[in-house]
Amino acid sequence: MTHRLIAFVVALLALAAPALAAETKPDVKGLYLLSDYPAVTVQPGTTSTVSMRLRNYGLAPERLSLAVAGAPAGWKATLLGGGQPIAAAMPATDDSVSFDLRLDVPKDAKTGTQTVTVSADGSSQHVSLPIQVTLAKELPAKLSLTPELPELRGSTRSTFEYTMTIKNDSGKKLLVSLAADAPRNFDTSFTEAYGSQQLTAIPVDAGKTKDVKLKVTPPDTVDAGNYPVTVHIGAGDAKASAKVALDITGEPKLTLAGREGLLSARATAGTESSVPVIVSNTGTAPAENVQLSANAPSGWKVTFDPKSIERIAPNQHKEVQALITPPSKAIAGDYVTTFNASARGENGSANFRVTVTTATMWGIAGVGIIGAALLIMVGAVARFGRR
Repeated sequence: MTHRLIAFVVALLALAAPALAAETKPDVKGLYLLSDYPAVTVQPGTTSTVSMRLRNYGLAPERLSLAVAGAPAGWKATLLGGGQPIAAAMPATDDSVSFDLRLDVPKDAKTGTQTVTVSADGSSQHVSLPIQVTLAKELPAKLSLTPELPELRGSTRSTFEYTMTIKNDSGKKLLVSLAADAPRNFDTSFTEAYGSQQLTAIPVDAGKTKDVKLKVTPPDTVDAGNYPVTVHIGAGDAKASAKVALDITGEPKLTLAGREGLLSARATAGTESSVPVIVSNTGTAPAENVQLSANAPSGWKVTFDPKSIERIAPNQHKEVQALITPPSKAIAGDYVTTFNASARGENGSANFRVTVTTATMWGIAGVGIIGAALLIMVGAVARFGRR
């Protein structure tokens, strides 16, 4: 009994542990002014942006005036929130407000280290954070490029789209050029992640990232296989590259024609005629279960022997017989009949010109009737002419 009671208590504690942990709050309270990078290096004549946030732990919300002090003469220090200048912030309890400190440094600024202090003041709270700014004449720009999904799979009819993240680790805004090295006859283009306008370059703010989309379209005639594409970005001396790949699967491609490529045939009204049709697979994958059909003039009968083809390998062909029967009252002349082949979404077709002639027996019968009429006429003339 005792063991069961202990097990029951342990089970209750195990169930209660997550709830107790959820109620546990960090032992921090107060107002804090934070920055991931409170010491930066800037080049004279450029603009640098320092990301900051005002964090409220466990305090009632309060309007806090923001200010910047210590900027040297000629410097311009601006606090930006939501893309516009700000002078105050009000973080909610256990929440934070993000903003940026933008520093415009004149070209003639002397190299060295300066300290700029950002402060937030309210009726009951005061907090400040010194930002150390070191001036250097030459700052190496740094770019990085990261594809979200570096390899995609599809057919020659697919459009391959890669989302790529450009990161500017420089102290200034960069205009980043975009280029791609792809196999011959592959089409490439860049757009913004959520736009359609094609790009050759894109601006990226200092310390920020931006997503672009690379679109790759392979040619219809490409063979199945794995094809690499190298993406290059650059801004001055800063360069970066990344590789992506297209895994292209094969697909069939069906074409139809007569022997020796002819697209014409002859048929007799009321009589079944056999027309040889060559079904070819010029694609890069086998065509399975190829179904044959035809679109013929009204009253015509068209069937195939065989009715379907089990398999046509790439760059191979099979011959079938199209059995065409024009109606017995068909007028002599040329007609168009379309032969179709389909296999799992792949379709091929060809228009055949069928020349129809009337049956020979009717011609013989006509000649016989005309001959008989002439004989009767000649006999009549001979008989009555003597009188």
